[in-house]
Amino acid sequence: MIRWAALVFGLALAGCTAVSVPEPPSRVKPTVEGLPPPKAFVTPRPTPPGRANADMARDFVSLHFALESGTPLPVFTRFEGPVTVRLTGQVTPSMQQDLTRLLNRLRREARIDIRQIPDGQANITIEAVTQDQIQDILPQAACFVVPNASSFEEYSRDRRKKKSSWVRLQDRQRLGIFIPYDASPQEKRDCLHEEIAQALGPLNDLYHLPDSVFNDDNIHTVLTGFDMLMLRAAYSPDLRSGMSREQVEAVIPGILRRLNPNGEVQPVGPPSETPREWIRAVQKSLNPNRNVQARLRSAQRAAQIGHEQGWTDHRRAYPHYLMGRMGQFDNPQAALREYDIALQFLRTSPSTEVHQAYITTQLGAYALAQGSGPDFLPELDKAIDVMTRAENASQLATLLLLKSEALNQAGRSTQARSVRLDSLGWARYGFGSETVVRSLMQEVAEAPSNNRGG
Repeated sequence: MIRWAALVFGLALAGCTAVSVPEPPSRVKPTVEGLPPPKAFVTPRPTPPGRANADMARDFVSLHFALESGTPLPVFTRFEGPVTVRLTGQVTPSMQQDLTRLLNRLRREARIDIRQIPDGQANITIEAVTQDQIQDILPQAACFVVPNASSFEEYSRDRRKKKSSWVRLQDRQRLGIFIPYDASPQEKRDCLHEEIAQALGPLNDLYHLPDSVFNDDNIHTVLTGFDMLMLRAAYSPDLRSGMSREQVEAVIPGILRRLNPNGEVQPVGPPSETPREWIRAVQKSLNPNRNVQARLRSAQRAAQIGHEQGWTDHRRAYPHYLMGRMGQFDNPQAALREYDIALQFLRTSPSTEVHQAYITTQLGAYALAQGSGPDFLPELDKAIDVMTRAENASQLATLLLLKSEALNQAGRSTQARSVRLDSLGWARYGFGSETVVRSLMQEVAEAPSNNRGG
């Protein structure tokens, strides 16, 4: 079992990333001999927002009146009337399936009149292109959305013209979204959620949000209950394109009061802006082009700023999580201390179950390496439930692998084998790499099923 344990340990500590291979376009029947079919999430289970409407009203205004860079936006914009969506380019089967699920959620949860059309001019055109095409324009982006473009060719040609400026936009009529088809199914799904949400609503990201995809920490990968509330509010009849910040501030409290009565009885928190210096430090700590020591210094600076700000929320925990990730191979004990610090803050912060589950993945690998997997099973089961509700297949697959080895350590090999097999379908969706999944399958085939109890 040494190879198996090493593989699980490596996946968990690498943050559940794998080299993606292209999913076959929809016109090609996907046949992958010997592999189980990719699993798919069926019934969404978003957690309703649990914060005060007064807090979320401030968030709504901040999300709609600035870009991620901090550049202010002069007016509120949205689509006026029904919204049409078209999917073009090298479309893969999972893209269409996930788009259909997302549009159904937007109609049901956000009450937006949105539908897909097979051809013709759409309000939102989603084009499946290559990762190289995207990185040629935005090297750090996995995918992106732009105004006044209906194809990658059009945007490439006109991206320096006034029509491509979000700041000059007065309303939304025609937007383009560009997503890499040669990425894992989950990566494409995540892009659909984030970019369609931005095409419809907020253009900003806020690090202080614990329960949203509108946050550059990438903890949440599908639209949450908070996100759907923000989108539903954006399409209230009380709002319209062209409204000023002051006009929106005047009406958004009443909109949220009607849409989310429970938010009226929640305690109101103090305003908590995130300094640009903290954001820059976090971005530098995540930059793969910098060496580990430089990234570590940036994470330490972010932790120091959080301390100076007096934060006790997920932002205080995040730099410590990043430092743990950076030091887990060279200094495991130091990494464990960083994870412990992060958990101390997260356990006293609301809406951080997903954040905590990410750390559980890391700690589970350490528990296995120390032979204490059976004692860690309750924590793994809790994290598996959280990541299932969060629809994060890559994390779910890795947690299931960790659980299977913990079961093996407990002498429950038959159950362990069943859990390993269950992880393979999630791995196909989450990792998108046949190499990884075939390695897992080989380990499953070689794992002894009858030499221990179960």
